[in-house]
Amino acid sequence: MSAAPALPHPLLPVFLAAADAAFPPADGQVIFMPAPQKGMHAIVSFTGHAIVATSLPATDFAEFDLDGFGSALEPGVLQRLAGPGGEIGVLDVTLVRHGQGGGSRLPMRDDLDHHPRVLHARRLRSDVRVHGDDRGLITIASGLAGRTEMSVELHHPDSSDGAGRALIHEALRLVPAGEPVFAAVAPGNARSLRAFLASGFRPISSEVIITADSYDPASTATREASSCSS
Repeated sequence: MSAAPALPHPLLPVFLAAADAAFPPADGQVIFMPAPQKGMHAIVSFTGHAIVATSLPATDFAEFDLDGFGSALEPGVLQRLAGPGGEIGVLDVTLVRHGQGGGSRLPMRDDLDHHPRVLHARRLRSDVRVHGDDRGLITIASGLAGRTEMSVELHHPDSSDGAGRALIHEALRLVPAGEPVFAAVAPGNARSLRAFLASGFRPISSEVIITADSYDPASTATREASSCSS
């Protein structure tokens, strides 16, 4: 007898609904959900509503005055999730738009396995596909809660010829038409943020990924990739 298919993570329908502008209520609540995967935690904040996805019980956070208006991102909460040897990721803006389909002219790149952007993607995501050319590379993968995610990395970050937006549009052609695709961009990475916004992405939330001390510690690659475009 074949095993029953795994149920989607409960955070996935929240993301998919937000992609269609149906957001959680701005009720000030903090909702606890299971961890996205073993050794990983996440805090996702919408307007007036936060979700803590973790394997830790909610009682572990009883000392914190959690609400959906920002307190779920207090340093003490993040450190509790990380534990003594875990790693707290950067605070990212979550962006979304829908795929365009049609296929991309960018070739597959199996020679970039050791690129920091690819290492970072494969540490946190699954089914990572890498495409690129002399302008840069893109990754398409299954990411947080099983959503489709993309990232972009320019070989020459100081380029001002619209290469970032061009690569984003190529990546969108690799996602089936109408399927939501998400990107996580650090707010301080203003150039990358402007490129995604100019390409039709909309901000829907913020997120932080926390890896526990038992998680695969490829931290050098993660630190290198944290300064790259998302």
